[in-house]
Parts: sequence; C-alpha cells; structure tokens
Amino acid sequence: MNFAILNVREKAVRLTGTGLKSSDLLGCWHLQTVWSKGDQNANPFSSWMLRSLDARLEIEADFEGQSSEIRLSNAVNFGPLELKFQGPGFLKGKRPLLIFHFDSLALRIGGIVLLKKVLPTPDQKRMPFFALIERNPDGWMAARGRGGGLALWVLKD
Repeated sequence: MNFAILNVREKAVRLTGTGLKSSDLLGCWHLQTVWSKGDQNANPFSSWMLRSLDARLEIEADFEGQSSEIRLSNAVNFGPLELKFQGPGFLKGKRPLLIFHFDSLALRIGGIVLLKKVLPTPDQKRMPFFALIERNPDGWMAARGRGGGLALWVLKD
C-alpha cells in the first residue's frame, strides 16, 4: 500500500465516511508502515524500528463496560521485555474517529509484571484518536493519528 492510494481513500472517507463498526476493528494489528505528518514518503527507519519491536495495536470488545466501548492495547517488545499501554476507546462520527486513552501501563518480562502504573485521563479536548481511513478485508487497516502521522497495520492471524 502506498501513500498516493491512501491519500485518495482518505479524501473520499472525509466526505462519505467508512461505515466501520467497532466489531470491524477487533484483532491484533501489527504496525507495518508509518508516514510522518506532511510527508508523502514512508519513514523507512521508523517503520523498520517499530516492526523490529513488534509494535502492535490490539483491539478487543469491552465486555465489562458498555457494548459500544472497546479496549485498546498498544505494545512493543524489547526481546523478552514487553511495554504495554491499555485503555478504553470508542468510535465517534461517520468517518469515524477511534477515540481512546490509556489508563494503565505495564512492563513485563515473560509473565512477570515488573511495573504496573495507573495513568491519568487526559482532558476531553486532548484525547488521542485515529481518524480511520480503511479496514480492508485483505487484512490491513490505515488511519491518521491526532498528530497528523499516517499508519498502516496488518492483521495478525
């Protein structure tokens, strides 16, 4: 997938929306490629580094909370060491925006928790989000983050 194709799709989605529902996003998404804000070329070093760290976004249904909420985890691994942020999220609008925040972080080695910390909830106006562009049936998803960067993930089977 290249920037030109994603850019065309993003412009169309701004007008028509995606029709995506929370259930369309469930799964473990491995970060494949990133583009910095305003750059039409993928950032090869950042993309390689994030793939090397097994950067992933896990999205699960939040069975304990409201049915419209989902639970997100953003994690990287440094060998056996895992750093994982977790928190609630929800979809808003026709595009939609995947709005979320991380309420905890954990550092683990193997199955042993070395550090677990509760994180404060950001102000409503500062909540992170992904403006969803597409969740393709071929197993990829693209979105633009609050900071303007573009990300492409691949669904892990």
